[in-house]
Amino acid sequence: MGALILIVMGAALGWLGTIVLRIEDGRLIFGQMLAGTAGSLLAGLFGGNASIVGGVSGGALAWATLGALGLIAAYNLLRRRLAQ
Repeated sequence: MGALILIVMGAALGWLGTIVLRIEDGRLIFGQMLAGTAGSLLAGLFGGNASIVGGVSGGALAWATLGALGLIAAYNLLRRRLAQ
């Protein structure tokens, strides 16, 4: 159940990032959501002491949020550098 919460949270953060950045291309929206999901799962896994299969603690959610935001930022930075 914890992994599902982290996946949904990461995808939602990625989607909110597209709204803030005013991205309208479907491929970029999907990329943002994937980056958010991956960041959320990775940080939630390490921040939650590798136990995301069961429940999710508040600390794991905080780490997952930071991980999702960090990977979304890195994704956008890389995307903009490659576009130049």
